[in-house]
Amino acid sequence: MSSDDPIMILLYAGIAIYLLKLYRDDYRAALGGQPNPKALPGATSASRGLFLLACGGALIILGIETAGEIALGVAGEQSDIVALYLLAIVAAGAIEEVVFRGYLVVENRGRAALIGSCLGFSLLFALIHPFLWTYTAADGAPVWQFWQADLELHFTLKAAFSTAIVFGNSLWFYAVRFGPWNPRRSIFPCMAAHALSNAGVFLIKLAQGHVTGLY
Repeated sequence: MSSDDPIMILLYAGIAIYLLKLYRDDYRAALGGQPNPKALPGATSASRGLFLLACGGALIILGIETAGEIALGVAGEQSDIVALYLLAIVAAGAIEEVVFRGYLVVENRGRAALIGSCLGFSLLFALIHPFLWTYTAADGAPVWQFWQADLELHFTLKAAFSTAIVFGNSLWFYAVRFGPWNPRRSIFPCMAAHALSNAGVFLIKLAQGHVTGLY
């Protein structure tokens, strides 16, 4: 998704709001004693302590990312975004968690399958973030016509480091949901931690002068 397309940003935020509404309905149904048999994954309660644990871990990883970029001398290689993009990256805290920590995991087939799927899908999660590659649609062609687009690979220190951080974030979110500290396997702490981490990235970009305008 383009980081400066207001229509796509608002659409993405709308999808997140709709997903959260569905989660709220499933959560309330369970509390009312009439659980939805087709409830979204992880629509269960979680303790305040679990929320604090999830968010605290996400902030530690963000701190490692920021300090690492400074130590490696790549902090100035940040991409520029518009202020409205904050809606999209916070919305990703819901959408990406539903897709990955909700559905892209192998449950109830043993510990090895669970851990292996978390590792494999975390690698996928990291690779789909456009650090190691750039996808540019041809002039006048829709984005989905990938055969007319240009794909450029980036094997740089900044790209590798950012990809590794996203991989670490994904592993943490999987650990939050499927660790013994989350017996109900609630996805809500993962959503909160992911949204907080992304909001933190935005604030760091803002402080470094990489937020260029409203939209």
